[in-house]
Amino acid sequence: MGLLIYRVAEANQLKGKAKLKTKLQIIVNNFSRWFIPLQLLAALGLVGCAGTTPTLGGAQSPASGSAAGSTAQGASSQLERCDESLGTLAVVEDQTAPWYGHLSQYKLGSTVPVLRMMIQQSNCFVVVERGRAMQNMMQERALEKTGEMREGSNFGKGQMVAADYTMSPSINFSQKGTGGVGGFLGAYGGALGRAAGAAAAGLKANEASTTLLMVDNRSGVQLAAAEGSAKNYDFKLFGGMFGDEIGGGAGGYTKTPEGKIITAAFLDSYNQMVKAVRNYTAQKVKGGLGTGGRLGVQGGQTPASKELEGGKK
Repeated sequence: MGLLIYRVAEANQLKGKAKLKTKLQIIVNNFSRWFIPLQLLAALGLVGCAGTTPTLGGAQSPASGSAAGSTAQGASSQLERCDESLGTLAVVEDQTAPWYGHLSQYKLGSTVPVLRMMIQQSNCFVVVERGRAMQNMMQERALEKTGEMREGSNFGKGQMVAADYTMSPSINFSQKGTGGVGGFLGAYGGALGRAAGAAAAGLKANEASTTLLMVDNRSGVQLAAAEGSAKNYDFKLFGGMFGDEIGGGAGGYTKTPEGKIITAAFLDSYNQMVKAVRNYTAQKVKGGLGTGGRLGVQGGQTPASKELEGGKK
């Protein structure tokens, strides 16, 4: 009888171990199914974060820091620099252009301040004022003419520096939500897999493309043009699955491309322009610029046209 009781107890113990082993196996199997997607999220730096750092052309870091004269502080390590300045430069944007009107929906203002900071930090050009502050400059000169300023204020004529060049910025496109990985992560299945997929549903790619044009103010000739781009990944916490009360603060980039993206794209544009002007070679037209060009027409009066008739150049 005692042996029978022992056998029964032993069988129950083995059955209990088998159940425990089964439970552990289920936990291990489930863990292996959601561990990979969580690793992926962690590797992307997305767990508990609002978004990745904006990148220009696939790199990192928008413009930052300060500038004073030829000295720069805290400038991006990716910003191109020059050993000597190439001339004076004014930055003027077309505020009537469609792209400028769209900035308000991103809660952004003029692009000029950040561009001027980058330009001065690079030391490639000396920035001169041709914006709203010109009104203040002229106001000071008008005040001196009234005789109200102190002696020695010296706002007389002949001191203002000419702008050799003008740079004009434009935003070609700026869009959100160009990609996601929610479906991929959700394919792992299970409650945790679906949670990871729901979290990644808030992962979107934001992109911006910008252009800079530089014109010679004396001749009106375009000297340089450059296009740049930037891209980042936006992560709204758990795809908003817990509601705005919990996740709202983490989804700052989900509605519009943030200003950092546009700034990074302009930094990329400016770097491309600096690389181009370092190797600048002037364009030439036979006979001289603005004298008719090389595309002559029959009966025309330009040198190229007269060549068609066998006349002198």
